[in-house]
Amino acid sequence: MDHEKNESDQNELDKNQSQQNNNSPSDDFSEQQNLESEHLSSENSSNEIREKPVEKQPEQTLPVTEKKKRNPYKIAFFSLGGIILLGGASYFGYNYYKNHQVEPIAENVCLDTDTKIYDAYKDAVVMVKHRYGFFAKIKGKEIQLNLPDVSEETLFGTAFFVDKKGNMISNSHVLQPWNSPENIDKLNTDASNIRRKIASILTTDISEDGYETFIASNWGNASSEYNEEGEGDYHDGEGEADQGEEFVTSDQPTVDSTAEAVDIAASIPHKDYVSEEYIEVYMKTIDISVALHNSAEEWLPCTIEKISEDQSVDLGVLQLTIKETPNTVVNIINLENAVTDDQTLRPGEKAVMIGYPLGEDLAQTISGIKVQLYDGQISKESDGTKIQYSVTSTHGASGSPIFNNCGQLIAVNFSGLEKVQGYNFGIIAKQINSVYPFLAAEVKVDHIN
Repeated sequence: MDHEKNESDQNELDKNQSQQNNNSPSDDFSEQQNLESEHLSSENSSNEIREKPVEKQPEQTLPVTEKKKRNPYKIAFFSLGGIILLGGASYFGYNYYKNHQVEPIAENVCLDTDTKIYDAYKDAVVMVKHRYGFFAKIKGKEIQLNLPDVSEETLFGTAFFVDKKGNMISNSHVLQPWNSPENIDKLNTDASNIRRKIASILTTDISEDGYETFIASNWGNASSEYNEEGEGDYHDGEGEADQGEEFVTSDQPTVDSTAEAVDIAASIPHKDYVSEEYIEVYMKTIDISVALHNSAEEWLPCTIEKISEDQSVDLGVLQLTIKETPNTVVNIINLENAVTDDQTLRPGEKAVMIGYPLGEDLAQTISGIKVQLYDGQISKESDGTKIQYSVTSTHGASGSPIFNNCGQLIAVNFSGLEKVQGYNFGIIAKQINSVYPFLAAEVKVDHIN
């Protein structure tokens, strides 16, 4: 009986154990899930911010996928738009370049507008900067004089290229301002006064290397008055013969006044001064250079090649030191195309000037040096040397080319009235032959051939 009961209990125990084994995985999973749920709930409450990106991450992947799918169409669209814009810019840029580039001028072609004349010759017209001053040659030694009342000067003018060798035409008073009729008398007077001042302070014991420093240091004591030894002394009062006899008392010692004067003279050191005949004073160029249109104030050094020997012909030739016209100058001002028959120039016909009035003051801009154009008309017939026209002009425009309505050179501007505009004069083109004999050279070549 007990054995059966034990067996029954054993069977029931095995049955319960089997049922427990069958239910264990499910129950364990349920308990584990509950624990994880509680754990997640605890984390969500304590770290809600960190959990949110995890929840939104799946939502961000969809737009990225859609964007990647649309990229090929956008690339094609923007590429097509870029090609269209690039093509349009290239087209308009080419047209702008084509319309604004300087092209060589065909022979015997009339440039019938001011703009065409300007575009053709603006690069051939340059601004001249001329620095000059007083120099002294003392016993063969030349020095530049930099003194308070004898300082260097700067003059601005205009010139223009006439060949590919760097030759330019300008006015003689631009190239040698000290020799102009209105300046030459004043120059001679100033040079004479400077020479006398140097002679009044420069002693013969000063070496040649010390001339410049000594003159500058002692210039305040210099005098331009002419004094020769033994002349110019003035004694106040009557002569010795009229002074009467001088009485001397017996208790006064006799003084030898002649001996006393000799002693005083002997105590004064004697200095010899350089004679004026060994001193020469004159003006000359310190440096001269030109600036091209559109340049960023780049000055090209030059040399003065020739000055007209006729003072009434205010012309001269300037040349670049490198003796080569810059490549930017597409069109030189061709003298062979100039109007040399001045009798054909009639009042009322157009006159166009390209130049640099007022020099740097007007030409300098934030984008570089710019040449200017002014127009008017011929107002008086030529007299064989000069012609008058109503073109606005002032200092700095000296040496500017004057053209007719077709762009042919008719004159070189050289003077005008300062206070009244519209009364200006130019040396007629045929006179250029006096300083730049291109016609004579042509005749010589033809004769040889």
